[in-house]
Amino acid sequence: MSTFKNVEEAREYFKGDKYALYSGVVIEELDENTCVCSMEITDKHRNAVGGVMGGAIFTLADLSFAAASTNVHSPTVAMQTSLNFLSAAKGTKLFAKARCIKDGRTTAVYNVDVTDDTGRPIAQFVGTGYKL
Repeated sequence: MSTFKNVEEAREYFKGDKYALYSGVVIEELDENTCVCSMEITDKHRNAVGGVMGGAIFTLADLSFAAASTNVHSPTVAMQTSLNFLSAAKGTKLFAKARCIKDGRTTAVYNVDVTDDTGRPIAQFVGTGYKL
């Protein structure tokens, strides 16, 4: 059973994640198995060499993980995360799609694939959540 009745309810709940909100992360889709978040790439997301800052990519993936895991078991907090950068973004928007790969009694593991709007793979995030 889902924690949130719809995407709007999840967006309202995660307004408390101020950093993600101010970074422009938006929850686009949410169901019992997945969550998709997006972020328009702006100048504030750029690093010194013009690429998208690693922290911006991590923030996007982290909120997708948080929304997906909290939707299944509220609340869930991160125990461990990792992020592998795969390619530089070429598009103007990033997407992060989280899906559960292991749902245990007290923990759950999620993969989050980050792509840009050209379909290019940007990063892969793995998060272990602890169910409070």
